[in-house]
Amino acid sequence: MNHDDLVKWSARAADWARDYHAHLRDRPVRPTVTPGSIRAALPQTAPETAEPMEAIFADFEALVPDAMTHWQHPRFFAYFPANASPASMLAEQLANAIGAQCMLWQTSPAATEIEERMVQWLRAALGLPEGFTGTIHDSATTATLCAVLTMRERALDWHGLTQGLSGQPRLRIYASAQTHSSVDKAVRLAGIGQENLVKIAVRDDLSMDPAALAAAIRNDRAAGFLPGGVVFCTGGTSVGAFDDIAASLPVAQAEGLYTHVDAAWAGSAMICAEFRPLWAGAEACDSIVFNPHKWLGVQFDCAVQFLRDPSPQIRTMGLRPDYLETLENTGITDFNEWTVPLGRRFRALKLWFVLRAYGLEGLRARLRNHVAWVGELAERVAGIEGLELVTEPQLALFTFAHRDGDAATEALIQAVNADGRVYLTQTRHEGRFVIRMTAGSFDCTRDDVMMVETVLREVLG
Repeated sequence: MNHDDLVKWSARAADWARDYHAHLRDRPVRPTVTPGSIRAALPQTAPETAEPMEAIFADFEALVPDAMTHWQHPRFFAYFPANASPASMLAEQLANAIGAQCMLWQTSPAATEIEERMVQWLRAALGLPEGFTGTIHDSATTATLCAVLTMRERALDWHGLTQGLSGQPRLRIYASAQTHSSVDKAVRLAGIGQENLVKIAVRDDLSMDPAALAAAIRNDRAAGFLPGGVVFCTGGTSVGAFDDIAASLPVAQAEGLYTHVDAAWAGSAMICAEFRPLWAGAEACDSIVFNPHKWLGVQFDCAVQFLRDPSPQIRTMGLRPDYLETLENTGITDFNEWTVPLGRRFRALKLWFVLRAYGLEGLRARLRNHVAWVGELAERVAGIEGLELVTEPQLALFTFAHRDGDAATEALIQAVNADGRVYLTQTRHEGRFVIRMTAGSFDCTRDDVMMVETVLREVLG
């Protein structure tokens, strides 16, 4: 295959993509395949000679679409969405064609400077102060790891990078149990250790208890531990919990602790001014991450981390050997020094395309619709005999359960997902097995959201 062939097959792929999205509602959201069946359909070894693209594309059509969970399905209500708007797809096609390795300014001047500008656009769109700058990571997990590593090094006066953790004080990181498991992973990978992630008690509204945070820090200092930082939760993955950042932040600041806000899902909603009270106080934190790839139509992967002062993270993550020096320029940004990988994709291009192609008002309208439709659905689900809401809607997320207990709830979600018209997932809340419902698909409609009620009523008989 050469570049002339690419013209033909790119057009064919675009036609396929148009038809795929046009008929997604006709497909079950999840496939009905057995483990190993796709692997068994593939040859044991790679071909020794080139095969015609007709055969390759035909095999793709035969094997792949019906064996995928359709994340772009308008009735995908599981986990959180991973949107791919048409403008984002186009930008990815162009970024793939350029094929740049955007590790340094000199390897990708346009990619670096568009990234700087897109972070600025999003900072303003979310109502954050002008002092914030930031970068784009692959996922919130990476951004949170960078924040936790920065907490570690800042607390150790950057001796951990050179001396290691052996012989250093035992570090402590604080978060509520509502934070994502990426926080747990970060403290593990940072060498801090799971036992040193202190889960702070929450209040009735599931927000971190400031008094409990203060007590935990005080007790740790008395025991000879070294507090390093606090991670706040904005829209937890399980039930959408929000920490009252404004209430707990003064505790962290009084103790001189670095603060990070995990707003991976809910951060997108902050382009709507009416939702910003949910993360009041975030504007005074040190680090914030949100994923445009979840709810803004910018496809995976694209996680934006805002930094009030980037220098502590750059000091932690940066490493500049001679062969990566830019000799002829000063005052430039090399974003590889802000994150874990050296290699970087041109992620800013899809942000640029999406923000221009739909505009902030167009994106706000989508988010507001999702929140309103989910609120309406919650009321309808509460009216179904045998069901009850467990947690009230938080933006576009609520949970419910069968009144007959966990076994009945588990049987219900299995029946709903086997039906195929919608896809829901589960979690546990206060020891109870519950069903999560969250909407956010770029192309979903009110009718798609209300299909959940239809399926529930039919399954329950």
